[in-house]
Amino acid sequence: MTECLPATAAPDRLLTPTMVRLLAAVFGAAISFYLLLSVVPLYVASTGSGSAGAGLAMGALMLGTVLTELTVPAMLARFGYRTVLSLGLILLGAPAAVLATSSNLVLVLVVCLFRGAGLAIIVVAGTALVAKLVPARRRAEGLAVYGVAFGAPGVVGLALGVSLTSWVGFDPIFLAATVTSLAALILVPGLPSRRDHPEPPVPVLRGLTRSGLLPPALVFTSITIAVGVVLTFLPLAVSEDRRELASAALLVQATAVLAARWLAGRFGDRLGSERLLVPSVGLAAAGMLALVAIGNPFAVIGGMLLFGIGFGSAQNVTLAMMYDRVAEAEYARVSAIWNLAYDGGMGIGAVTFGAIVGATGYSTAFGLTVVVLIVAFIPAWSERHSRPLELDPARPD
Repeated sequence: MTECLPATAAPDRLLTPTMVRLLAAVFGAAISFYLLLSVVPLYVASTGSGSAGAGLAMGALMLGTVLTELTVPAMLARFGYRTVLSLGLILLGAPAAVLATSSNLVLVLVVCLFRGAGLAIIVVAGTALVAKLVPARRRAEGLAVYGVAFGAPGVVGLALGVSLTSWVGFDPIFLAATVTSLAALILVPGLPSRRDHPEPPVPVLRGLTRSGLLPPALVFTSITIAVGVVLTFLPLAVSEDRRELASAALLVQATAVLAARWLAGRFGDRLGSERLLVPSVGLAAAGMLALVAIGNPFAVIGGMLLFGIGFGSAQNVTLAMMYDRVAEAEYARVSAIWNLAYDGGMGIGAVTFGAIVGATGYSTAFGLTVVVLIVAFIPAWSERHSRPLELDPARPD
């Protein structure tokens, strides 16, 4: 029997049974992802590869993600959501167990590549499916609900992973990341098995400059460059005897991201998401600037609060703006572009920062990251009065 997406009998309902299953599966995948996000760079650095190795680990994760994101829309067209999401959960979870067998840098980088591919599948397929499942007039709020499901594990996972390394070591954390992702497979049979329209997907990057998708994507890329810096190097920037400060800062940041993404969704549907873009960039830049005073605990905590608010708001704002500018047939494409901006930016930030921090020191390198966010004000300002495009559903973009 062929499954299809839920009928629109209750047009304002967000939490349909299919949506709840998707959110639960994404929640399990996110636990696996966030537990290791800052732990793997710390693991690499502590086993002899230093800051450069830590940056390469994050870069490999994001490289695997970016390369796979370009292919996910075509995978969805051929195999459907259920099969593709199952593959993503397996690739994200199973390789994590391999980390418990060796700290060899090459092996770690290969594991990160595979996990990045799994992450790409989950975030592109999951985000595209959410856009189909929620009513159009509540899309920003629906995306915020999805963001909460994926981001909530980060509230605990980012800080808990780093903190637990001092108590139980690395291996139990690697195994926990494996179990949480693979356990989510039991939820997949309740998800749609096929796409609900037969059109082949538009190539991901075709017509990007004239589609209206590029400005919000560029703004979001600038912010995620800073995200890659923070999540990879904040635990390394503080001294080893103050690792709990890094854990607390990551907890504050993740909590702020979650709250800000939810509020941006609530207000975005009412006020227009484009009006929130410039404030999002400003808050992220202010938070990053505070990290220049990395030796001051109040600056670190306060900076991560501001940065988290800006980043969380930008997540929902940019994604809602991009979905407003395409027809439904291109939702998977928008998801791929947005996630390319997310993961590509994180990878660029981690690798570049890792390459320069040895020569500049952490304070100066954090200051250089602020410059990237200041540049993002240019496209953000140009978009502040933009409106959703009126699209002819039959018109190819």
